[in-house]
Parts: sequence; structure tokens; C-alpha cells
Amino acid sequence: MNILIMTDLEGISGIYASDQVLPGERRFNEGREFMTADINACARGLKRAGAKKVYVRDCHGGSYTLIQERISEDVDYLILGDVGQDRFLGLDDCQAVILLGYHAMAGTSSAILEHTMSSSYVQNYWINGKKAGEFAIDAGIAGDMGKPVIMVSGDDKLCSEAKSLVPNIYCAEVKKGVTAFGGVLLPLEKARKLIEDTAYEAYKNMDKIKPLVFKKPIRLRVERVERGRLPLLASKPYMKIIDARTYEVKADTMNEALFRI
Repeated sequence: MNILIMTDLEGISGIYASDQVLPGERRFNEGREFMTADINACARGLKRAGAKKVYVRDCHGGSYTLIQERISEDVDYLILGDVGQDRFLGLDDCQAVILLGYHAMAGTSSAILEHTMSSSYVQNYWINGKKAGEFAIDAGIAGDMGKPVIMVSGDDKLCSEAKSLVPNIYCAEVKKGVTAFGGVLLPLEKARKLIEDTAYEAYKNMDKIKPLVFKKPIRLRVERVERGRLPLLASKPYMKIIDARTYEVKADTMNEALFRI
């Protein structure tokens, strides 16, 4: 069977500071190296477990984080750049998803680099009235396609968030958050061994994990950080304005809801 690995950066092994995740900052190349190594460890575990093909999509920022020339032969395809409104391009050919290097939702206490989509513009998201983060959105997109998220990696707060929605999910807890910019991290080699072994176990037991499917229609609500930052109603006539910072859209699928925002 084939697996799609979706990657973010804030939850990657060794990451705890903003200058590791922002292009142009002095430690961003370090962050790129760490992500690439985590990807290779995850793919190694999947292939050891019997996966036929491994797809990887770089979902951090503009999709230029991983270092292509250092990706191992265990990865079969890289999905990079602008792929339009198909966030899970490649999933049609895969049976399950891994969310690698994800982070807790905005506002989560003691979670390393917590945010939802954009710390500069977004204060909170809600799905059908319940506060939610990027894990819920991406697991919901995969769930609408009948595909389970079988594993995540990140800090302890992200792992708790994931298990609250997908109880049987496998979690590689590579760090424990203490503040938004620090915590207790596993040494890199131990973290990558944990990722490899967790990917192996997740693949072997994927039949025990169900897709996450939210009730339809999806109501996705967004609260912006600043007032006066709502989209123009003329550009999104389908949106419902809640207050000066908050609006809501409805859609038949999670992917459609995300791109209507």
C-alpha cells in the first residue's frame, strides 16, 4: 500500500524557535535539514513495514523547506510548489496519511510554536462550533476521501490534540512543550529512531484507525488577529460575518471549506 506524508516544520525534531522555521532567518537552513532527516526516518520505517510507495508533500510555507538532494531513496515522489486547491494531491493513489512535524492549535498552553495556519493573521478556527487546528482540518480533508491519518509527530500537546480526535492514532512525541518557544526535546537521533519505529507500527496497524469525518455541511469559522481584516463581502458573498474579527463559511467538504476561507 502507498502512504502520503504531509509535512509541517514547527513539530519537527529539534525545532523550538521562530528563527528555525522562518525563511531568511539565521537558523532556517538548520530547520530544513531537520525536516529532511525526519522525512527520511519516517519513509524508512514505512518501507521497512512493507509500504510500496511513499509520497511526500512539503506543506510548510511556500513548499520550499525540505532539501531535495538529501531525500533518501525510500521516498518515491515529492509534491512541491503550488498545487492549486487540491491540498492532498497524490492521496488518490494512497491508502493512508501521516502528518509529520505538526503543531498544536492556536492558543494551546505550553505548546511549542502553536498557531493555526498563520500566527500573523489568524487567532482561532472552529469546525462546526468546536475550536480546531491544522490537525483537525487536514485529518478532515483526508477523512472526506475515506483515508485515515495513521500517525503524527510533534510535541506532547499536538499528540494529545490528535488523540482526542483519532483515538487509535500513532504519535511520535519528539518533544514536550514548556513555553511557546522552548521545551524538553529528544536528541535528534533518538527522535528520528522514534519516528521510524512509530511509522513502522502505524503502517502495520492502519486497519485499526478510522478516517476522521465531520458532520456536513462543514461550518468553518475564522477569527482574525486584528479587527478590520475581514475579507470584502463582495469577494466572498457566501461568508457570514459574525463580528469585527470573525466570519464563517459553509461547504460540502473540508477541502472546499478551507479554500473558501
